[in-house]
Amino acid sequence: MGKRRRVDERRSKRRPAVVGGMVAVVVGTTGLGVYALYGGAAAEDGAGTAKKPTVRTGPLSAAEVTTAAETFLTAWQKGSVTQAAAATDDTAAATALLTGFGKDARITDVTLTPGTRTGDKVAFSVKGTVTYKKVSKPLAYDSALTVVRRAQDGRPLVDWQPSVVHPDLTEGDTLVTGEAGDPPVKALDREGGELTTAKYPSLGTVLDGLREKYGKTAGGTAGVELRVVRGKAAKAQKVSDKTLVELSKGTPGTVETTLSPTLQAAAEQQVASRSRASVVALRPSTGEILAVANSNRGFNVALQGSLAPGSTMKVITSSLLIEKGLASADKAHPCPKYFTYGGWKFQNDDKFEIKGGTFKASFARSCNTAFISQAPELDDDSLTKQAQQVFGLSLNNWSVGVPTLDGSVPVQSKAQMAAELIGQGGVRMNPLNMASVAATVKSGTFHQPYLVAPSVDGRTLATAARAMSADTLAQLRELMNYTAGYGTAAGAMSGLGPDYGAKTGSAEVDNQEKPNGWFTAYRGDLAAAGVVQAGGHGSDTAGPIVAALLKAGG
Repeated sequence: MGKRRRVDERRSKRRPAVVGGMVAVVVGTTGLGVYALYGGAAAEDGAGTAKKPTVRTGPLSAAEVTTAAETFLTAWQKGSVTQAAAATDDTAAATALLTGFGKDARITDVTLTPGTRTGDKVAFSVKGTVTYKKVSKPLAYDSALTVVRRAQDGRPLVDWQPSVVHPDLTEGDTLVTGEAGDPPVKALDREGGELTTAKYPSLGTVLDGLREKYGKTAGGTAGVELRVVRGKAAKAQKVSDKTLVELSKGTPGTVETTLSPTLQAAAEQQVASRSRASVVALRPSTGEILAVANSNRGFNVALQGSLAPGSTMKVITSSLLIEKGLASADKAHPCPKYFTYGGWKFQNDDKFEIKGGTFKASFARSCNTAFISQAPELDDDSLTKQAQQVFGLSLNNWSVGVPTLDGSVPVQSKAQMAAELIGQGGVRMNPLNMASVAATVKSGTFHQPYLVAPSVDGRTLATAARAMSADTLAQLRELMNYTAGYGTAAGAMSGLGPDYGAKTGSAEVDNQEKPNGWFTAYRGDLAAAGVVQAGGHGSDTAGPIVAALLKAGG
């Protein structure tokens, strides 16, 4: 695990010297207040000069937070948009969304009930009625707001976020009630069973994506509903619209998927017992996605996450080094404590070194410097080309059937290029991408993952420009097999051999105490990958999740 660079989560802004990563977002926060915080009224002194008002600073008191929250919620409940917006730190944005709450979303009879205050944060419940053409349905949900102190005058105000209005809203999103743009769909698993969020809680975002893609072509008719209509930012991240309340049912069309009920149930069980976990399982010989699950149900990290994959990236890097003759499984390979390149000093986890070891030993123990040391021999675009041409990544051309991020390996130079060799730098992946990497090693050829068969709508699946040579493929399988049996993946993969292979990974995240833990593996005709954000090393966190799915697959 490289110590030099760290990873910001998905929605954070990248800084030049910080490695980026993904994450999942949005808890409703807000705080507001129309509290008078001047230290005293202006007064004239002997010379007739008015005193400047005192600006209150420092932490907010409990009374300030409570008063600010109650002021905002009272104004919103009364329908006083101007007053409510004035109690926030972004009057224009608040005005637009609060106006739309009544006008576009058609929500009336609003009751807002403050809950427990936790520091500067106040939870509250929302109840109301959604009405469209004489059809009404009740609406109820929970949200939260955070109170902040405005710098220029010390006034406590709501830290305005769209999620204050509804926790599913992000920047640019709106709430709309009317005839649905897309008819509903009835999604089926590979055995003909219906896929529902009641049975599989993780599939909410997947079902939203299927509706967006196939609603108009699957034979259904639209109903009337309150829904979140995504803005430009969310659309850019391929986040689908979301139904909140169905006022009148449409007639669903039917969409068949490749999901396995057995593996989906196993995946749901694994992520349910962990925080911020995501996993994908697929069939290497075809690319069929058999399971996808997330602890966080608001954003599909498994398919759309953008995180640095840590040392699982070394699978791709190893194929590159072997092809270029810079490494060979059983030949001696350097693994020093440190290696400096591009002005950065890289090191191994716990500063270990392997004296007189082979490349296989370095791969199995996940030696960073064994890979960084080869950076001087590579071109800036070598890793990018390898990921694109052999593993089908970083081309943004996958057609899965639902929105996905297809991995990103940008061309970089010097230290950043070196960091990408160990899955840091600018590299971005998610469990779908890394499951596909393991599947490519197992099958020998890239098969684009898919959730809906291309025959359903005549889609053309992405292909790779070339396959690895037979010798490179054999060595790469040897590396992963050895790691599963004797390396960092051995604990999780115990009892699953001999037809298996694995790679662990950890990726540091800025301002995060523990790294994101990664694990990618295959067993027979099944490949899987997972990540546990802020969980620690992949062998201990994502490893057991992936191994459980490989075992469930028989």
